[in-house]
Amino acid sequence: MRTTPRVAAIHDLSGFGRCSLTIVLPVLSAMGVQCCPLPTAFLSTHTGGFTGNTFLDLTDQVAAAMDHWLGLGLTFEAIYTGFMGSCRQTALCRSFLAALREKGSTLAVVDPVMGDHGRLYRTYTPEMCRAMAALAAEADVIVPNRTEAAWLLERDYDSLPDEAAGETVRALSLSGQRSVVLTGVSLRPGKTGAACFDRESGRVSLVQTDFEGRAFHGTGDLFASVLTGALVRGEKLEQAAARAAEFVRLCALRTATQDLPPREGIDFEPLLGLLAPERN
Repeated sequence: MRTTPRVAAIHDLSGFGRCSLTIVLPVLSAMGVQCCPLPTAFLSTHTGGFTGNTFLDLTDQVAAAMDHWLGLGLTFEAIYTGFMGSCRQTALCRSFLAALREKGSTLAVVDPVMGDHGRLYRTYTPEMCRAMAALAAEADVIVPNRTEAAWLLERDYDSLPDEAAGETVRALSLSGQRSVVLTGVSLRPGKTGAACFDRESGRVSLVQTDFEGRAFHGTGDLFASVLTGALVRGEKLEQAAARAAEFVRLCALRTATQDLPPREGIDFEPLLGLLAPERN
């Protein structure tokens, strides 16, 4: 029997509003992957559409947990990082990854969470963005949106049109050192998806699926989590991206049929069974 792959998921945790670890943990589990969550911060709600949320920085706990895991001799098939609450957290992730790689092969998937729709999140200073870029430089796979791609490339947001997505992912690959999946790429009206650069083949591919009417909170986390689970289970980059795009589409279609406040996020839980390994 194949050993269940193990992923260290280093993200924030919001008590309400589907995002980050409340998406990552169930998605990876449904895909037959052991998810070992390491929260970077605890928020009472996410910040998209809510105000007055609590925010607890867990940097000291991140450091202690990493030391404990390394002391136990734990290994992980992958680490998967998202929102960082401080520059120190990005440095801790880099050190943790280096220590794991000394023990064997560890896939590093970095979702360089910094902003969206052309704007950085309010906690992301230029120093914080530089720290995130340094973490992303050591990744095997990065999963930026267009805003994050622009910051990583030090380009203007409007200078990265979807029509040039192939050029963008090549530029983001650091001369082929890392794979790139650029999310939110729409090549024609009514479509959305991703552009991929696969460092193994040096090939650019485009994944497109139907856009189901409007955007929902949490779709980026949902996409990156399915992508990570598929990669850990041995799928190629383009296949993993296509699986992620289709699952997000199905969840968006379900959410669009309900009268849910947008800030509650994408309604994915009833469809998790579609991700079970025996179905694939």
